[in-house]
Amino acid sequence: MPKLNACMPEIYTRKKEGFKGQKAIVIPRKILSNQCARDKVISNLYITDIGYYPKAKYHYRERLHGADQHILIYCQEGSGEVTIKKSRFTIEAGDFFVVPIKAAHTYAADENNPWTIYWIHFKGTISDSLVDLLYKKANGYKGFISDNEQSISLFNEMYHQLERGYSIDNLIYSNMCLGHFITTMIYNDRYDTRGKLNRKDVIDNAVDFLSKNIGEMLPLDKMAAAINLSPSHFSYLFKKKTGFSPIEYFNHLKVQKACQYLLFTDLRVREIALELGIEDPYYFTRMFTKVMGMSPNNYREKKIH
Repeated sequence: MPKLNACMPEIYTRKKEGFKGQKAIVIPRKILSNQCARDKVISNLYITDIGYYPKAKYHYRERLHGADQHILIYCQEGSGEVTIKKSRFTIEAGDFFVVPIKAAHTYAADENNPWTIYWIHFKGTISDSLVDLLYKKANGYKGFISDNEQSISLFNEMYHQLERGYSIDNLIYSNMCLGHFITTMIYNDRYDTRGKLNRKDVIDNAVDFLSKNIGEMLPLDKMAAAINLSPSHFSYLFKKKTGFSPIEYFNHLKVQKACQYLLFTDLRVREIALELGIEDPYYFTRMFTKVMGMSPNNYREKKIH
């Protein structure tokens, strides 16, 4: 088990990504400030970052001044160690831990039995109270889930919806799931309900089409033709449902995919642009910066987890 201190081997201090099967989504900060923090339904509790790291050997994080969000991490298998506000404890399969906003913390996967973790960063007007409740029910920063099936199902629901873009429907759905997800940690012995959204309308089908063609540059008329609508009617329905024009929404999906490449591959910015069907790397950089609020290179250097 690695020791959690400033003398950690160099391989621990630098290992932030590189776990086979990993996935992560960082919500654009403009979306958080302009939609999540202002929406009357979800401003009380919303996701800022979400991800999954399987068998994350050498995974290590140290934040001496804490994070700008609360952090909730569930360990599905393997083990690790955590220090929060000088309180230190071991994490085993089935355990979860919560790190309050701005709380100094360090955590690392076990070297010989690295953990597989589901993690979420979150904020909101009730988030402090919710973390306090979680702490009270768990008698500390660490808790245990006896049955994780539905918790993991909810996590996958949140991730899947956010993966489809940042329409207000997707944001509301995923963030309302967040409250339920945290509830499974607080009241695990009482949690026995399920819910899954299966019905899709024409705009949902359009988003599926965009997601499957993320490497193409699709003009509006081709998007509309894919679901047998006129461009004008398609644009009207799309913006009414998602809050964005089809092209803007498609760009969000492209940038989301670009974030994956930047975090988890060594592809150059020009190569990533080509993977997304964009031949001009300068256009791609401008588009990325407009959505994420920073350049691709700056994003690559930013440690989210």
